[in-house]
Order: sequence, then structure tokens, then C-alpha cells
Amino acid sequence: MIEVPELGPSLGRLGRPPEERGDESLGARLDDIRLQLATGVFDLAGAGRSFAATGDATGAMGSLSRVALLGLWEKAVADAAERITATVNRRLRAAGAESRYAARRLSQLLLTPDDTRAIAARLGSGGAGFVAALDALEQTGRAAPSVPAPEWREALTAAARRLEAAWLALEESAAAEQRHWTADVERVRGWRRPTWPLWAITLLLLGAAAWLGLVLGGYLPVPDPLRGFAEWWWATL
Repeated sequence: MIEVPELGPSLGRLGRPPEERGDESLGARLDDIRLQLATGVFDLAGAGRSFAATGDATGAMGSLSRVALLGLWEKAVADAAERITATVNRRLRAAGAESRYAARRLSQLLLTPDDTRAIAARLGSGGAGFVAALDALEQTGRAAPSVPAPEWREALTAAARRLEAAWLALEESAAAEQRHWTADVERVRGWRRPTWPLWAITLLLLGAAAWLGLVLGGYLPVPDPLRGFAEWWWATL
């Protein structure tokens, strides 16, 4: 009879309660995604124990298979990437509204689905050890029932430990991503509309007004297009 081990100790900090802390950069919190990942693992373990209680070793191993556990990890990575993308875009829009950044230029800075996929790839890069542990777990499952139950349990707890390490690496990558995009947000927030067009228009209007004053004052020749207006102006004086 196979026994599903308690995975809480192996998951370590993956199941810790949300922590109150200041935003390091953009403030994209991932605690809920982390807890969903841990909850998913516990649910799979619970299903495995139900199969084990009926003597179904194959069902118990299948509940905690490579496909099931990897699916949880990939969903967590995708959710974290989408969270960061949404946070970056929200901060960019807020910064643009604050500085009155040109809408067309701002749209070019907003993250796209391609950017989200690239972020997900960087976040998931720390999961190589977890995937390797899942490969080892799958090998023990394929060898069942010839594989001793302790060997399968050890492979499962090793995968759980690797999952904790993968998540911690993801959190570090997420912090680096936020620091990277913070530079763009601050650049948009600090943007100021150029003043030279306003000054150029002002000088042009002042020059035109001075020239018109000299023409109407009789100091400069009156151009033919303005002769009618000039004669009307002089008649009203």
C-alpha cells in the first residue's frame, strides 16, 4: 500500500501567510498566486490520499503526476506575468495622466501580450530544478509497481522542495522585472511638454503685431492685401 507524504514541510515558505511589506517598486503582489499554487498541491495530495486509502496506488501516483504538478507551476508563472503586465500598464497610464504624456507615444510603451510571454519566460527560468525533479518523479511512476513506495515518496518530497525553490526564484525575478519597468514609469511621470513651440508662437505673434503696428502707423509700406484694412483703420481714427 502506497502512502502520500505530508507535503507542507517540503513546500516550506510556499504556504506562508501573506506578509505586510512596503512596495519595493510597482507594488505587484503575488501572495495570492503563491497561495493558490500551494493550495493546488495540497488538493492533489488530498486526492492522492483518497486513492491510496482504497488501495489504488496507480490513482494515488497519478493524482500527483508530473503533468498535474507542472500544470500548477505553469499557471502560477502565467498568472504572475499577467499580474506584472497589468500593474506596469496601470502605472504607465497613471504616470501619463499625471504628466500629460502624449497618448500616442504612451500607447507604444504599454506592454503587449508578447511582452507578457517574455516576462513569463523570465519568471519561469528558475523552475528548471523543479522540472528536473518532476522528471525523476515521473520515472518512478512509470516503474510502478516495481518501485518501492519510499522511493516514490522521496521523489515527491524532492519535487515539493524544488517547487519552493522555483517560487523563491520567481519572486526574485518578479522584483527585478518591476525594478526594470519602474524606470519607464518614472520617465513618463517626469516628462514635461516642450515649451519651445509655445515660445515660438508667442514670438511670431508679437512680431506680427509689431509689424502690423508699424504698417498702420505709416512707418512701413502697406502691402496691397492690407490696403483696404489700413484705409478703413485710418478713417476711423
